[in-house]
Amino acid sequence: MSISRVTTPFGAQTTASEVIAGLDLTGYRAIVTGGGSGIGVETARALAGAHAEVTLAVRNIEAAKAVAEEIIGDTGNDKIRIEPLDLADQASIAAFAAAWQGPLHILVDNAGIMATPDLRTPQGWEMQFATNHLGHFALTGALHDSLAAAGTARVVVVSSVGHLNGQIVFDDIHFQRRPYDPWEAYGQSKTANILFAVEAARRWADDGITVNSLNPGRIPATNLSRHMGAVQNAPASFEPDSTAVSWKTPAQGAATSVLLATSPLLEGVSGRYFEDCNEAEPHQPGIRRGVASYALDAGNAERLWQVSLDLLAGR
Repeated sequence: MSISRVTTPFGAQTTASEVIAGLDLTGYRAIVTGGGSGIGVETARALAGAHAEVTLAVRNIEAAKAVAEEIIGDTGNDKIRIEPLDLADQASIAAFAAAWQGPLHILVDNAGIMATPDLRTPQGWEMQFATNHLGHFALTGALHDSLAAAGTARVVVVSSVGHLNGQIVFDDIHFQRRPYDPWEAYGQSKTANILFAVEAARRWADDGITVNSLNPGRIPATNLSRHMGAVQNAPASFEPDSTAVSWKTPAQGAATSVLLATSPLLEGVSGRYFEDCNEAEPHQPGIRRGVASYALDAGNAERLWQVSLDLLAGR
């Protein structure tokens, strides 16, 4: 039986405040990783504007303090928390999760790094895979019981059109036997984001937890792109004239995240990939949008889940 594609009245130019207009999230508790910069700020602002309690999970506490004050001033909602979180550090993730008490209604796995030089964690993991995927995999897994306690929780995983740069090379995830390429590594980590959502949706369906992933679009001048100036041969998706999703403001870039996190239109929808506030079409060669079949493949998703567990267990 075919499953119909999910569409909404919203599109590429819709803002986060527009998709959440009229919703009241009083009593809801949300976490936004990377909530101190870029689209994370706008995601947090929209959730706070709907009266949710929002925790900014960030590396830079001082910068987040200024963001929190700005959000409080804009929304009148003073239920904005700041907690330290370094997704490349498993001890930091464990401490964050251990400190969380009570239910969690919304988790936006938003933080990420892109096109970094060849960096490694102390475990030897490639840094983009470790941060973008393994960090969020560990965090979301550690918060599972809190998500389940909410009754109907939503997890939103921010991926990218960059997943089209390549699938996961399971035999050499950490570039130990092949030359390191920053865009291949980024693409692999973003494919992992989508596959994680696919498998988490399957595993956690009976817990009332929905999990979806998305491409936020191209948003210039955020912390995510800080390494791009030193990187040559960037993919076509970063060229102004490429056939791709349109350039967006941070408020527009956050719209799909906020839609997936809150909209009644997405109730019960899980394991899917969205862009421009609608479920993505299958990728067509030559067009940098849509979702690659390998990123939704159930076998790849199950394999990645086990690989991720093994890495975190030190196997």
